Amino acid sequence: MHKDIDILLQKQKGEKFLKEIEKKQFLFSLVISYTETCTIPGITVAGKTPEVLPYTSPADSEFLNFGYCKCINAIPMTPDGKPTPALLTKTALESASIPNVIVNAGSKIVPQLPFFETGLTPGRNIAVESAMSTDDVIRAVEYGRMIGRSFGSVTDCLVIGESIPGGTTTAQTVLTSLGISGSVSSSMPENPLTLKQKIAMDAAKRSTSKNPFEVVSNGGDPMIPTVAGILSTASAQTKVILAGGTQMAAVLAFGKITGYQRDNVALATTSYVTDDKSATLVNMISQIDEIPLFSVKLGLGNSKINGLREFANGFVKEGVGAGGASLAAMLKIGIEAENLLTMTEKQYLELFHSN
Repeated sequence: MHKDIDILLQKQKGEKFLKEIEKKQFLFSLVISYTETCTIPGITVAGKTPEVLPYTSPADSEFLNFGYCKCINAIPMTPDGKPTPALLTKTALESASIPNVIVNAGSKIVPQLPFFETGLTPGRNIAVESAMSTDDVIRAVEYGRMIGRSFGSVTDCLVIGESIPGGTTTAQTVLTSLGISGSVSSSMPENPLTLKQKIAMDAAKRSTSKNPFEVVSNGGDPMIPTVAGILSTASAQTKVILAGGTQMAAVLAFGKITGYQRDNVALATTSYVTDDKSATLVNMISQIDEIPLFSVKLGLGNSKINGLREFANGFVKEGVGAGGASLAAMLKIGIEAENLLTMTEKQYLELFHSN
């Protein structure tokens, strides 16, 4: 198979899955959301200051489509100029002419472009109170299912990415409460795991319910049930790739109750997540279900640009479905990581030097 894609779990199933979608049609869907949990100091590097955190997800979706942001006069990046992973996603999708569609699942700020609106409210700070009502979790799944029916009917493979600052903390809480042991990844090299695990344990004490809907209501965020809903109906019709790291593990764990067609589901992320010594994604996925896990080697460590090399050093690592989008481009047109890197560098220089 493709030299830049490793199959880390379910190798035979994974090879069959890749073969079935090679040179086929892909649709990329970005689900944007928000959780007040991201305002806890030290949780995330998304956004330059706490004030811009609510703009991170809508800005990612605008950047993906326009190459610049409309809702805020900046390109989403870390305080010292490391680019949003949306840059990697944008390059990959454009290289292979893969269309994208945006779903708003509780973003605090609305993006200035056409999108699917769920009407969900942003998630609350789980360190203080429950994330959302159980009714909202049910509604998120229901609306996700309606969206998934549409998306699944028009493509050979649906790739679902997410953008939600602070989302690895809510993912950790949901996974812990559902009895999945392990630790989530981070947008920082020094993963604030102790802080995340403390939040997860405290939230778990607030509600002892093992009902998955109540678990997500207590410690999750609106993205998790929305994507689980999309997954359930889309996978009944077509192949679905959950594009992301440990946040998609939380979607998969909750998805066990909302249902999906196992043979049509895989998870894809960057090698920077699967190589992360502080996180245990491979182990977590194997606890949840027998689905393939693809690790995409992007070779950003070879970049001439410091901001891109930093991905290989443990910053950002993944987001906006970068790993899954890159895998889709590789499979659709056979492009290799080094060519994607050259295109990414070109876009980086054009964008960041014109600002």
